[in-house]
Amino acid sequence: MRKSNRLILAVTTFSLPLLLAGCASKPVEAPPVPAAPKIVSGDQMFRDSQGIAQLGSRWQEGKQMVDKGQALQRQGQAEIDQGQSLITEGQKIMQESEEGYKNLKQ
Repeated sequence: MRKSNRLILAVTTFSLPLLLAGCASKPVEAPPVPAAPKIVSGDQMFRDSQGIAQLGSRWQEGKQMVDKGQALQRQGQAEIDQGQSLITEGQKIMQESEEGYKNLKQ
């Protein structure tokens, strides 16, 4: 019995200062509770969805313009290439004609 009394006394002696130190420290603050999300009205959701739809249709309009512009550029490049070919062929004919005229003059 004496041993158990000593054990109880020893445990009490060591645990009491720890308990008092824990109580003497600053209390730990609880983390802030996040605010509840604001409930959006049906009218607000409708206005937002209309805005999103308008952005989508504007994007599609822009995409169509880009596609049309690229097609025009390809078509224009094809016409430029055709024009260059005509110029080259015409210059060749002109040079041959000038050489033929020079040969006739001599």
